[in-house]
Amino acid sequence: MFEVVQVIPQSNFTVIVYFDDGKIVIYDMKPLIEKGNYEKISKSNEFIDKCVVLNGTLAWDVEGKMNEKNCIIMDVNEVYNNGTLVEEPID
Repeated sequence: MFEVVQVIPQSNFTVIVYFDDGKIVIYDMKPLIEKGNYEKISKSNEFIDKCVVLNGTLAWDVEGKMNEKNCIIMDVNEVYNNGTLVEEPID
């Protein structure tokens, strides 16, 4: 099993995601950002400021309290398998 160890959100609604096995992906949230619960992070500053690692995966701490019930939590397998692979570490 793998876990997310670092996330770097970008202003274009993508996130650079680092996994504990060394894999790095860019995960594109643009297709989801206007749908359902994701609307809470549809402004660029919210998307960036609230992006966190929570329980080993990519998440957004919507209320700033690290309460899982109030966070948007991505399935780690979805991010790992469907992110665009980055060959070289990003500075």
